[in-house]
Order: sequence, then structure tokens, then C-alpha cells
Amino acid sequence: MSPTDLPATRPARPLAGLPRVVVTRHLMPSIEARMRELFDVVLNEADTPMSRDALVAAMQDCDVLVPTVTDKIDAAMIAAAGDRLGLIASFGAGTEHIDLAAAADRRIIVTNTPGVFTDDTADLTLAMIIGVPRRVREGTALVRRGEWTGWAPSGLLGRKLAGKVLGIIGMGRIGQAVAHRARAFGLEIAYYNRKPLPEALERMLGARYVGEIDALVAEADILTLHCPLSDETRGLIDARRLGLMKPGASIINTARGELIDNEALIAALQSGHLAGAGLDVYPEEPKVDPRLIAHPNVMTLPHIGSATAEGREDSGHKVIANIRMWADGHRPPDQVLTALVRG
Repeated sequence: MSPTDLPATRPARPLAGLPRVVVTRHLMPSIEARMRELFDVVLNEADTPMSRDALVAAMQDCDVLVPTVTDKIDAAMIAAAGDRLGLIASFGAGTEHIDLAAAADRRIIVTNTPGVFTDDTADLTLAMIIGVPRRVREGTALVRRGEWTGWAPSGLLGRKLAGKVLGIIGMGRIGQAVAHRARAFGLEIAYYNRKPLPEALERMLGARYVGEIDALVAEADILTLHCPLSDETRGLIDARRLGLMKPGASIINTARGELIDNEALIAALQSGHLAGAGLDVYPEEPKVDPRLIAHPNVMTLPHIGSATAEGREDSGHKVIANIRMWADGHRPPDQVLTALVRG
């Protein structure tokens, strides 16, 4: 990728005054305080999600928009933004909520904050890798209902982790961090990725490559998803692939809710084919299908994979660094390579 493959930064020279920055959600107090010092910033202190019309109005009246993954910014919105908007400095690693090709066509730079949530998301994933086979949700609910009658030899029997196959789809930063943690619990690590990891890294992680998703799904006792959402991966785990999974297997999703066919997942759980699921993301957030909530062995979390004070601070600092570099007329450090998306 040469520099000419990237859209030119706007402005080509430093801004004459402070950039006007609109932030769509409430960020960490220290981050907002620093933004007040550096920029002409409009903050969303009420933390109420902005409507589509409000987002368009904001885009028409700022140099920089700071959205989050819940702000869907499509081509029509970018076309309506006018000539002032030069940077979309997204808070978070994902970029599927932004039409990157449309932004490139308008010579609008898009940045994200990669890497800062890797450990946080991997930690939460591991909590569910442990919690679902050991039926933690059922046990917690039993105690809270006051129905626990004491220890019993056959009470709430789960599945041990050691010796089981953990299948990882998507072996980027988070997938690798999950593999590193899971190995300590005696899990056998198998993974699918677009291409294999270097052999030395596979040895370090104790992971082996499986070249087909179907084959990985069929051998996994626990399947965990760590791939980005795209047209190719939407509905990646459908009824057919759920049917390939071992009876009594479980599935974990801390990536994007749309990776799994929700109806097919519910059917597999209700039939007993799957023993359980750990979900931190959903197709229509913040809506969660009540059938998932009602299932005794589905851990339903409110999209908190990245919800640590440290991670949110680090992400905010990356946003600030990207804005400052752009405002000074330089390429931001976390510019998304939109030319790759456009093929």
C-alpha cells in the first residue's frame, strides 16, 4: 500500500484555529476534560444516543466527528455532511458502522482505536468459556431464588475444560489473547483464520490451524468467535453450521451479534443440541431476545467486553492523538486503510 492509495488528509495544512469536534456519547471525564482544553468540542454529557438527523446535523457543523460503534454512518449521511467534515475519529476498534468507501470518496479520513481492548475482551471471553460449561448462570440463579438445598453428588453437573477442544474463529489480536489464556486451563486450541499464523506463533500459543470453518465447528467442544462483521461473515454461524456442532457443545460470542443466526441459535439451544451459550453482543442491540434470557444456561451480558476504566481511557487518548495529528496536517496514526476495503 503506497501513500497514494490513501485519501488525502483534509486539511492539507494545519487548521487556522481549533478544530470543531462533536462527540456522540459520554466519554471518560478525564478524556472530555482534555478535549475541552484542546478543541472546540461539543460533548454529549447526557449520553443519549443521537438520532440519524442529529448525526447528520452534527456532521454538517464540525471538522471532526467522534462516533462509537452504535452510531451507524452510511453513504447517504456522509454525502449530506457537506465540505467541512474532514475526519471521523471513531471511538473503538470496529469500523463496520461506517461506510468506509463513501468516506474515501469524499476524502474524509476515518480512524479507530485498535489494540486497547484486546486483553479486556479476552478476559471476558474466558469468563464465559469457563462459566457456560460449568453452568455458572444456573447456579447463581438457583441460589438467588432461595432454592438451593445444599451440596449433592449429582447437582448441577457441568463439563470440565481440560482436554476439550476450543475452536477459535478469527485469530487476530483478541483470538490470540484468548488462546494464550485458554491454554492455561488445559484446553486444546484449534483455530480458523484467513491464513495460518506463523509457525513460531502457533507453537507459542499451542494452537493448530484448521483450514475449513465447517471442520473446526464440527470438532469444537466450545466455539468462540473473534472475526469482524462484514458481508462475508454476517450469519456465519447459521443453522447448518450449528447442526455440525457436537451435541452438548457451547458457543461464545463477544465479537458482533450478527455473526450468528439468532433464530437458529435459539432453536439449537431449545432442542438441547447446544448445552449453552455465552453472549455479550446481539443482532439488534440493546434488544435481547427473551428466549435467550429465559434459557437457563445462556450467559447474557450487556456488551461489556471492553468495559474497563483503563481501556476506555486508552481509547479516548487514541482518539485525541488522531485528531491532533490530523489538525496539524499529518496522517493520523490509526487511519483506517479504506483502499483495502474498496478492493
